[in-house]
Amino acid sequence: MEHPAALAGPPVPWWGLARVLVIRPDNLGDVVMAGPALRALRRAAPRARLDLLAAPAGAAAAALLPEVDGVLTASVSWQKTGGEEVPVTDDLDLVERIGWGGYEAAVILTSFSQAPWPAAYLCRLAGVPVRVGMSKEFGGAGLTHWVPSPPDETHQVDRALHLLERAGVPPVEGRLRVRVPAEAAGAARRLLDGRPGGDGHADGRGRRPCALILPGASCSARRYPADRFARVAGLLTAAGLRVLVAGTAREAPLVEATGAGVPGAVLLPGRFDVPVLAALIDAVDVVVCNNSGGAHLASALGTPVVVLFAGTEQVEQYRPRFGPASILTVPTACSPCRQLACPFALDCLDIPPEQVAAEALRLADERGGPWWQTPAGTRDAR
Repeated sequence: MEHPAALAGPPVPWWGLARVLVIRPDNLGDVVMAGPALRALRRAAPRARLDLLAAPAGAAAAALLPEVDGVLTASVSWQKTGGEEVPVTDDLDLVERIGWGGYEAAVILTSFSQAPWPAAYLCRLAGVPVRVGMSKEFGGAGLTHWVPSPPDETHQVDRALHLLERAGVPPVEGRLRVRVPAEAAGAARRLLDGRPGGDGHADGRGRRPCALILPGASCSARRYPADRFARVAGLLTAAGLRVLVAGTAREAPLVEATGAGVPGAVLLPGRFDVPVLAALIDAVDVVVCNNSGGAHLASALGTPVVVLFAGTEQVEQYRPRFGPASILTVPTACSPCRQLACPFALDCLDIPPEQVAAEALRLADERGGPWWQTPAGTRDAR
């Protein structure tokens, strides 16, 4: 039964709004999955300036979302862990920044385990008159339009669209879409074409088929072990694929550990920004990654992806749904744990590299045809 305050207040006049703030201070993949909600808001408020408040990692995705007009980048206090010292002045500064934006409405997007109330109260203090959010619990006057949460297993895309529909925004189809800037596509082509790929056959585009491995993730509990990624890279190289390994500057040790011993592997630690990463994902034949932003970029671009999905989250909330995908995980009693570091032995990612490589080869085969020599044992592991 809904709380009597649910959806309190008059209908939101979306069509006449001039400035709207969407709040999603999470990781890259979370912002990519907010794309359909941003598209729905753009259609409902076509004359509005649509700004995104995002964490540094998520803000990098804004260049791929044509609906976003501007970005407020902030490492917000309510996303910090309990052990981090966060000055009160950070919140006061953010209130001031939001206030200077002159927003008429704020839409707060959250996962099922997050509460909208901290962001809502900051927006209230900043003078934003319409504040829309969704949660299981009631939190008073922080939200002017409170929507009770859907079931926990609801996909993140559908969750955001559910919030907006309940707040009077007409629904749109939930397919992820990103726009790769032309200059990013050019940079990706130079990365692909400017380095010899070694021996092997070229496809119809004049290059060897490529696999992109992204060994990083936002926390160690989500990362498939680097030595196993290295084995996957070796199997794919032996099968005739050109292997690229990429990550942020902070992930350089993972990139090196994954590809340093693989003949012909191209290592790209911290070499480019998110738009170029998207362009690379768009250009390769298959992506192998953890449950991270790369999986959702691949989904948005229709590139086949193998996702090593740790037990930190429920698969149904984050499953890539809009392109060829293989989700590999091991069910465990402790999942979903939502831990940053696994206290056990990452049993949820105890997946043989041969199985990972077999899935990558299968997806690439379905996309481009059988152009490799299958390494021994790979097909049997499928």
